[in-house]
Amino acid sequence: MTARSEKLIDQFLDAAWVEQGLSKNTLSAYRSDLAIFAAWLKKDLLAVDSSNVAEFLANRYQLGMTSRTTARILSSLRRFYGYFLRENVITVDPTALISAPKTTRSLPDSLTEADVEALLAAPQLALPRGQRDKTMLEMLYATGLRVSELVDLKFEQLSLNQGVVQIVGKGGRERLVPVGEEALNSLEIYLKDGREMLLSGRQSDYIFVTNRGSNMTRQAFWHIIKRYAFDAEITKPLSPHTLRHAFATHLLNHGADLRVVQLLLGHVSLSTTQIYTHVARERLKTLHAKFHPRG
Repeated sequence: MTARSEKLIDQFLDAAWVEQGLSKNTLSAYRSDLAIFAAWLKKDLLAVDSSNVAEFLANRYQLGMTSRTTARILSSLRRFYGYFLRENVITVDPTALISAPKTTRSLPDSLTEADVEALLAAPQLALPRGQRDKTMLEMLYATGLRVSELVDLKFEQLSLNQGVVQIVGKGGRERLVPVGEEALNSLEIYLKDGREMLLSGRQSDYIFVTNRGSNMTRQAFWHIIKRYAFDAEITKPLSPHTLRHAFATHLLNHGADLRVVQLLLGHVSLSTTQIYTHVARERLKTLHAKFHPRG
């Protein structure tokens, strides 16, 4: 990638961050997609036409890229060229005539309620890190927070008296999320005991900290979840959103309104939340087949 290409990408990302308040993960994904395109391209990023974009996407598809990934990269390119079109740097958007590939929406991985109970029981509460890990797992399942939202949680966002957390999600959108009684109990124990032992006199604005006094990272916590899943003998494939998916699915299984789940998850569109109704429906089908005499 040339220095000019890198400068153009930086300009776009800076504008995207200022204008839309996009998360670090989203900006990182844009940078990765655009860097791949810039490395493949044999000319200036702003001297591109639709045939270059189509050829690039075809090349990636031949290399085994899925239709979902193709659609994501095309979306990144559209945002990039849309920005420079609005800035009157280019006069034609080279992605305007490119159709996104059709994608099948896969059902998210979820856990049964028994799986979740086993996972929540795995941390050893006699250890400070066990109290922290137990609380983080309880919070994820009780609130449906994204992992990034959980690890970035600060005291100013938490009200123990009201039992809620204030979250600033994607696009800078705020939402208040109630915290269940079990999670609150676990949180109070951790704050009084485990957290102080982990900090050893150090100060931090973050609720969840490591024994070095720094805040927990998304990557580190995900390794922790996988370890507890192994201890709990959960063999299902896990993703960073597994407990978030379980939160939504189990709410719907127990009769929660879809729009309530949408608000709790922080989804802008109800269509994003509706995928969980399919998960709940599949669960009902399984139960029917198992227990109905003619299932």
